[in-house]
Amino acid sequence: MKKQLRVLIVDDQTRARQSLRALLATYNEIAVIQEAKNGLEALQRIDEYSPDVVFMDVRMPGLDGVNATQLIKQHAPRVKVIVLTMYPDYATGALASGADAFICKGDPPEKLLRTLEKITTDAPQASSGKN
Repeated sequence: MKKQLRVLIVDDQTRARQSLRALLATYNEIAVIQEAKNGLEALQRIDEYSPDVVFMDVRMPGLDGVNATQLIKQHAPRVKVIVLTMYPDYATGALASGADAFICKGDPPEKLLRTLEKITTDAPQASSGKN
C-alpha cells in the first residue's frame, strides 16, 4: 500500500469492533481507526473522518450494512467498503449495493488483510468470501 489508511469499523457488537481494531492495529499501513455502531452512525463518521476504507457488518439495528453501503457509495464513492459478516447469504446483496469486497467473519485474518491490501492498491475487487 502506498499511503497510511484511515479505517472505519461499523458493527453493532462492541466485541467485534474491538477484535477487528486489535487486528488492524498490527498492520503498519493503517494510521487511524474509528468506530460506528450502526449504518446511521457510519454515515456521520464518513463526513467527520473521511475514511479510506469501511469494514461494514450487515445485520445492525437502524440502518443495516447493505443499505448503509449503498448510501456511502452514493455519497462518497471513493471510500472502499469491505462487508464483513457472519452471514454468507448476504454476499450478493452486499456486492450489488456497491461493496468492494465481501468477507465472512470466520475467514482467516490473513484473508482480511490481503483483501484490504488488494482493494487499496488495485482497481476495486470483489471477494466471494470463499478461500
